[in-house]
Amino acid sequence: MVRLIFRRLVAKWLSLTKFSNLRFNKQQKLLFANSRLTVTGAFLTGLCLSLLFAACSSPSSVNSSNPSATSVINSAPTKASVLRFGYQKSNILLKTKGVLEKRLSPEGVSVEWIEFPAGPQLLEAMNVGSIDVGHVGESPPIFAQAAGASLTYIAGITASPAGSAILVPQNSSIQNLTNLKDKKIAFQKGSSAHLLLVQALEKAGLKYTDIEPKYLPPADARAAFVKGSVDAWVIWDPFYAAAQEATKARVLIDGTGINKQGGYYLASRKFVTENPQIVKVTLEEIQKLEEWSKQHREEVAQTLAPVLGIDIETMRKATNRRTFGIVPIDDNLINLQQQVADTYYELKLIPKQVNVKSAVLTKEEYAAFSPKI
Repeated sequence: MVRLIFRRLVAKWLSLTKFSNLRFNKQQKLLFANSRLTVTGAFLTGLCLSLLFAACSSPSSVNSSNPSATSVINSAPTKASVLRFGYQKSNILLKTKGVLEKRLSPEGVSVEWIEFPAGPQLLEAMNVGSIDVGHVGESPPIFAQAAGASLTYIAGITASPAGSAILVPQNSSIQNLTNLKDKKIAFQKGSSAHLLLVQALEKAGLKYTDIEPKYLPPADARAAFVKGSVDAWVIWDPFYAAAQEATKARVLIDGTGINKQGGYYLASRKFVTENPQIVKVTLEEIQKLEEWSKQHREEVAQTLAPVLGIDIETMRKATNRRTFGIVPIDDNLINLQQQVADTYYELKLIPKQVNVKSAVLTKEEYAAFSPKI
């Protein structure tokens, strides 16, 4: 009985404190999460309390518990009562429409939405246990794996090559990719923009060392771009469309003919293992919304424009160049992702080689929750 009460108290304590180390900017937007100190504190506190209860318990009370029953309780998969979903502005329609809440609420599962400026910050939060599921471009998982993060690919996102680009000021002397040599270029490190830049430089016969990278998240990169502190900016929609309209930026090149894959939906391995049914429902609703969006682009733009604070024409531009859809994880995607990992390792941008398959489930496990595409 004491142990049961103790477990409930600790679980409650963790639920109240697990976000205590999140950092926000002035607009109260989540920048990144780091709960290692919280987890450490929880562990030490739990250890001390466990020892205290053990000291106060009589031998008879300790031995009277059923070992087999305790083993079953501790080993049985736990159905989550909350789905913590990390998202970026490029996927805010899923939150706005509320389809996950409608589907999961009858099952007793609520949804918490946590916004991130880019994929690397989102996966850092997943690694420390602050979110369960999220979507990113193709590059963030590689950097996360290289850093030892535990994550799992659960679905691929159809590529939208026209939805990201390298921008330069309207009056810039940069007219082609070769002109990027020795220039300061802003982008989010470890993002899809990072890979686009690497691929564009290779196409132009330039090396990564030929440019001066400025690792900045979208908001800071835009500020630097507007001030003239950088010569070019690599970015994705809707930031890309907004910058085109507000700064009259010129598109040097977009991802057409370069990008071969989109991003991914990922989850912590623990969450996938314990909650395959929640993952299945989540992917089903994402797929339905993606299919609906293909046929209702104007409604998508009308819905998102006020939410994102973007004028309707800019939102239409971003929506019309997006390819909607998700795809199952298969050997082709894994091979493409491994090529991305190998590219970053060869450029010495990650500290060790990454085996993408270590973050991939078996075909049987995917079959349990992957939607029929």
